[in-house]
Amino acid sequence: MPAKPSTTAAPKLLSGGNPQIAKGDGDGPVQAYIAAMTGWKRAFGEQLDALITEAVPGVHKAVRWNSPMYGVGEGQGWFLSFHCCTRYIKVALFQGTLLKPEPPEPSRQATTRYLHLYEESVLDRAQLVDWVQQACALPGVRL
Repeated sequence: MPAKPSTTAAPKLLSGGNPQIAKGDGDGPVQAYIAAMTGWKRAFGEQLDALITEAVPGVHKAVRWNSPMYGVGEGQGWFLSFHCCTRYIKVALFQGTLLKPEPPEPSRQATTRYLHLYEESVLDRAQLVDWVQQACALPGVRL
């Protein structure tokens, strides 16, 4: 009997190339999001996820609002997410104004700060690990 062709369609890309991934908890939806990231953004997504997972053993992962979310435990709020934009990846640190040094990009949200990663960006792994470790020690933000 011939193999049945796959009916799994690639996720739809929303504005800015952000993958549309169904809301879900756990590593699976986050990995589906990262796999759907296009071009150079996928490599950054893989690096971000690996770095966060290494810096925060047992990190709680989910996809909400078409963005991977990271928290210290289920129901305890979120400390970080990222989102594909047209020219960059926006890394949101929800308690960013409490981090030292503060991440560089401002937000309309009072405590959130952003890090923008462009194709030519060099990821400062030490600084990002430091921010992640500081952020996960703070109360999580409930969105």
